[in-house]
Amino acid sequence: MPRHRLARAALLATVFVCAACGLVYELSLVTLGSYLIGDTAAQASITLSVMVCSMGVGALLAKPLRSRAAAAFVAVELALAVVGGLSVAALYASYAWLNIYTGTLVLASAVIGMLVGAEIPLLMELLQDIREQEAGSAVADLFAADYVGALLGGLAFPFLLLPVFGQIRGSLVVGVVNAIAGLALAFFFFRDTMTRGARHTLIAATVVVACGLTGSYLYADRFEATAQQALFAHPIVWQARTPYQQIVLTESFSPFATTDTRLYLNGGLQFSSVDEYRYHEALVHPVLAGPHRSVLVLGGGDGLALREILRYRDIAEVTLVELDPAMIELARTDDRLTDLNRRAFDDRRVTVVNADAFTWLRSAPGLFDAVIVDLPDPDQTSVAKLYSQEFYAMTANVLAPGARMVVQSGSPFFAPRSFWTIDATVRSAGLHTTPYHVDVPSFGDWGFVLASAGAAPAPSLRSPGPLRSLDEITLTAATVFPPDRRAVDPEVSTLMRPVILDLQRQEWR
Repeated sequence: MPRHRLARAALLATVFVCAACGLVYELSLVTLGSYLIGDTAAQASITLSVMVCSMGVGALLAKPLRSRAAAAFVAVELALAVVGGLSVAALYASYAWLNIYTGTLVLASAVIGMLVGAEIPLLMELLQDIREQEAGSAVADLFAADYVGALLGGLAFPFLLLPVFGQIRGSLVVGVVNAIAGLALAFFFFRDTMTRGARHTLIAATVVVACGLTGSYLYADRFEATAQQALFAHPIVWQARTPYQQIVLTESFSPFATTDTRLYLNGGLQFSSVDEYRYHEALVHPVLAGPHRSVLVLGGGDGLALREILRYRDIAEVTLVELDPAMIELARTDDRLTDLNRRAFDDRRVTVVNADAFTWLRSAPGLFDAVIVDLPDPDQTSVAKLYSQEFYAMTANVLAPGARMVVQSGSPFFAPRSFWTIDATVRSAGLHTTPYHVDVPSFGDWGFVLASAGAAPAPSLRSPGPLRSLDEITLTAATVFPPDRRAVDPEVSTLMRPVILDLQRQEWR
C-alpha cells in the first residue's frame, strides 16, 4: 500500500479511536453523577450540553494551531489523556472531601469538550497534508469515522470498561488509549513536520503522562476506598458496585457493646440495625391486618420486611421482586444480614424474582391479598417511574378483592410535598388511602401510605397485637399530622411528568 494511503487509513483509524474515547469520558461523567447525585436526567443534560458547547469553543481555539497541526494534535491528546483519564477520580474526590460536585462537573465537561473539539480541525489539516481533497469529501470521511467510533465507545463503556475495570480505572485505561493513538499517528506519519525541540518536548511530556496514569491506575483501589470511607460516618465492612447500584455495609460498635450495622444503596441509608424494626413493623403489620394469605413485596431485598411477614403462620406464599441479584445474595449469605432477617429467604414459602418491578407488574401471574412496596426513595430517574400513577395503577391490578397495599413514602417532615404527592398519586390510580407516619431515629419522621381498592372506604390502621414499637394507641396517633405538615394541593406524578423527582431534589438538599 502506498505510504499516503497508509497514512490516510491510520488517520481515520485515529479519528475512530479518539471519538470512542471522547464518548467514554462523557458517559463516565454522566454515570458517576447518577451514582453520587441520583438525578440521571439532570446530570446527563449538564454534562452533554456543556461538553457539546465547549467542543465548538475548542474547534475555534484550534484554528491558530493548524500550522503546527501534528505537534498540536499530540499535545491535545496528552492533555485529554490526563484530564479525561483523571476526571472521574477528581470528581469523586471533590464530592467526597469538598462536598462540591456540580461546579467540578461543569469544569471537567468544559475542559474535555474543548480538547475533543480541537481534534477535528487539527485532524482535517493533517488529512489535507497527506493528500489534497475536496473539503466536503474530507469532512464526510472524518465525520463518518468519528460517528462510528462513538458507537464503539458507547458500547464499550457499559459492556467492557465498567464491569471489567470500574469507573476510575476504566477512565484511566481510556486515557492511555487516547495518548497512544495521538502519539502513534504523529510520530509514525508526521514526524518530519515537527521540529526537533517539539519532538523532545512531546516525548518528555509523554513520559510524565504515562507515569502519572500508571501510578493512578495502581493506586486506584486505595484511593477509591479512602474517598468512599469519607462519605460514611462508620467503617465500611463490605461494598460492591453492581450493574444497578452501589451497595455498602458499614458497622460500628458502642462502648456498651451495641452493634450498628447500616446498609446504603447509592449512598442513601436503607436501614440501621439499631432501629430498623420500627420502620419494618410500621411498613408490614398494618397492611397485613387485612387478608394476607398471598403477599407480594416489591423491593425489600435486604429481607427485613420479609422477616416481619413470615411471623404470620397463615401466610401461604410470598413473592419478592427485587431488581438486583447481588442484593439478594448479600442478604442470603452475609452473617450480619442473616442475623437481622433471620434467614427469611430460606423459608419455603418465599419465591424471589429478580426483575424490574415496573416491567414485572405488566405481566404479573396472579392476584395478591397484600402488596408491600418497599422501594428506594425516588431521587433517580430510573426509580421515579416506580412512584408514578401508571405504576400504582398496575399495582392495583394485582390486588385481590379486599386486598391492601402499603407504600413507603419518605419523610412527611423533611419532604412533605414529596410525601403528599405520593399519597395523591396512589389515589389517582383509583385507590383509597390512609397516610400515616412513625418515628425512626435513623431516618427521622417517616411516612407510609396504606391503600385499598374497590368501593370500600379508606383502610383503617390495625395491629395484630402489641409489637416492639406499635400498638393500637400508637397506630391511631400515627394518622394525625400537624398543621404545617398536612397536604396542600399535591400534584400527581406520572411517567411523562415525574414531579416526584423534582420535589425530591428540592426538599432533600
